[in-house]
Amino acid sequence: MSKLRSSASPPSTEVNQTARTVAIIVAVLTTTEAAEYLNMKPSTLEQWRWNGQGPRFCKIGRSCRYRVTDLDAFLAERVFHSTTEAQAK
Repeated sequence: MSKLRSSASPPSTEVNQTARTVAIIVAVLTTTEAAEYLNMKPSTLEQWRWNGQGPRFCKIGRSCRYRVTDLDAFLAERVFHSTTEAQAK
């Protein structure tokens, strides 16, 4: 039997840098992107910001941005085993 050889070369630093850049860009979302991530309308997030509800957000100049980690934390806080448990909160 012959040994299998991989024809793939090790990843270059250019590819690694591109992957890091993409990860950084994706980590912060606009209101529309965050709404798509949560499967809701952007206006709901806008109302929640106004009322002090909803996920945490970052204010950058006049723009609002959402970190994916904050959206995930927001979702994790809303995981329940039953509707009774959800109503109790």
